[in-house]
Amino acid sequence: MILLLAFGASGLLALGLIYLRVESVAAPRLEYTLDAVPERKVCLVLGCAPTLIDGRPNLYFKFRIDAAAQLYHAGKVQFLLVSGDNSDRYYDEPTAMKKALVAAKVPEHAIICDYAGLRTLDSVVRAKEVFKEESILLVSQPFHSKRAIYLGQALGVDIVAHPAADVTTNQGTKTQMREIFARAKAFLDIHLLDTQAKHLGQPQPIGDAKPGE
Repeated sequence: MILLLAFGASGLLALGLIYLRVESVAAPRLEYTLDAVPERKVCLVLGCAPTLIDGRPNLYFKFRIDAAAQLYHAGKVQFLLVSGDNSDRYYDEPTAMKKALVAAKVPEHAIICDYAGLRTLDSVVRAKEVFKEESILLVSQPFHSKRAIYLGQALGVDIVAHPAADVTTNQGTKTQMREIFARAKAFLDIHLLDTQAKHLGQPQPIGDAKPGE
C-alpha cells in the first residue's frame, strides 16, 4: 500500500513538473494584444470540430476563427495555414475552418489547408517539413498554444502565438484538465519516444501553393 501511494505521488509530481515546464518555456511567447504581434508570413491555425456532439457550436472553433481572421485583416500575416484532422470523409476540420474564414471575409487564396494535422505535433512538424515554414504565428486557445510552442521549440520551429479567447464553460474546465495529460504526452513524444508525424509527403512551400490549397 505504501509503495502504491509513493508511486501515485511520484506520478502526480511528474505531471505537475512537466505542466510547469511547458508553462515556463511557452508563456513568454504569447502575445495577447494585436499591436504586440509580430508580422510573419504564415499563421498556423490549429483545428477542432466546428460543432459539439450535441450539435451546438464549438466555441473553441469559433474563437480560433475570430482570432485568425483578425490577424489577417490587421495585415499581420499573408497566409493562414489551417491544420486539422481529415482522417475520414465524414470528418474534415480544415475544410470547416476554410469555410468559416471565407465567411469572415478572408480570401480563399490566403487559406492553405493541411489535411494531415492529426495531432498538434503533426501540425507543427508539417508546418516545417512540408510547408517549409520555420518562423510562424499560431492561433489556438492559450493552454493549447503553449503546448504547440513547447513542441515547436524542440522541433526547430519559432512560434509566437496570438491566443484565441478561452472557453469558460464546463466544456472548458474538462479540456483544461485533459491538458495536464496532453502536456505529459507531448513531453514524452519529444524527449523519450521520438514520435514522428504520421504523414509527411512532398514539400509544398506556401508561396508556391495554388490558391485555396
